[in-house]
Amino acid sequence: MSLGQLLASGAAAVFNPGMFLMVCVAIILGTIFGALPGVSATMAVALGLTFTYTMEPIPAIVFLVAIYCSSITGGSITAILFKIPGVPSSAPTTFDGYPMAQRGEAGKALGVALLASAIGGLFSAIAMFLLSQPLTKAALQFGPSDLFAVTFMGLSILTCLDSDHILNCIISGLIGLLLACVGQDKMYAVQRLTFGSRNLLAGIDMIPVLIGLFAVTEVFKQTDPKKKRLSAEDGVSGGKVNTKMPSFKEIWSIKWTMLRCSVVGTIVGILPGAGATIASFMCYTMETKFSKHPEKFGHGALEGVASCETGNNAATGGALIPLITLGLPGSSVAAILLGGMMIHGLTPGAAMFTKHANTTYAIMIGFLIANILMGIVGLFAARYIAHVSAVPMGYLGPVITALCFLGTF
Repeated sequence: MSLGQLLASGAAAVFNPGMFLMVCVAIILGTIFGALPGVSATMAVALGLTFTYTMEPIPAIVFLVAIYCSSITGGSITAILFKIPGVPSSAPTTFDGYPMAQRGEAGKALGVALLASAIGGLFSAIAMFLLSQPLTKAALQFGPSDLFAVTFMGLSILTCLDSDHILNCIISGLIGLLLACVGQDKMYAVQRLTFGSRNLLAGIDMIPVLIGLFAVTEVFKQTDPKKKRLSAEDGVSGGKVNTKMPSFKEIWSIKWTMLRCSVVGTIVGILPGAGATIASFMCYTMETKFSKHPEKFGHGALEGVASCETGNNAATGGALIPLITLGLPGSSVAAILLGGMMIHGLTPGAAMFTKHANTTYAIMIGFLIANILMGIVGLFAARYIAHVSAVPMGYLGPVITALCFLGTF
């Protein structure tokens, strides 16, 4: 079959009324899971996998992919409204999203986040169509020295996160490396800093650390009676958020930000083991260097919100490229998707573009449609999620904490 026929066949499968409705349901579920503090994209896809056992291969994988990309977007909603990232990759969104909400621009921040998420996802979807095989071959050529260089480059970014407090950044990075050393060495099976505890053999997972740093600490801060919570006149509490898209002038001002971060996010997503979180932080740091007004970052800059949300959503499509063509998951979520594909008799590799070509292109089109629909769903979902902020923190705090523990578990 020609490429046009394959695309037509994939589009026909995705736009089937029943399947299209299922994609919409998956996006709603993914957005809710992503917005709930502590429920990561990994957990969302893992929970969604249980619903696909009786499905056909195409609906099953498209369902999981839709949950994946929408959960990444959903994390930005709580990051902006409550300064609590729903998913780890939305952590940088709090740096500028929450300050915007504090000055009554929560709607604009959400609009920018949703637009940037859609653009990042669409760019990576197009990259899946055009660059799957060439980019995957390039990633395969990475040897141990190349991977070390990429890792070292990522660590060196620490010095750029806060140029006024470089020493603090370096110390924080060293503490992070120390935590990463806990567990059993993967090559030599040597126990490091486990102190004889079996519970530490698997190491310290990143999700509990991020939830502890961002979610739990923010709950404690918000329960402080001396701290003023956002009110209705701030554009947040009582469900008063009117999510609006940024003006054309504002969109035009961040066009290069979204383009750069789409490219970087897609490339980072392709690299095995990187994922949306690294892409998000890398894009945010990159934009602080490209910006003509870096002093605005951390105080409610549109570029800050757009950069990380574009990058983490572009990484979702990038992670699917080596997954489909080589069976190499670029992130933990992609690893679960790999399991889902194998459950339904799909073996990633050359067969995905020969024997299962119809399925492959249907998945790609499903991913493309999901990225378009999630922006529309997010516009409506954010309004209802904003109602939660009207609940007194004395009631909301324990619920958020419980969700954090549940998501961590």
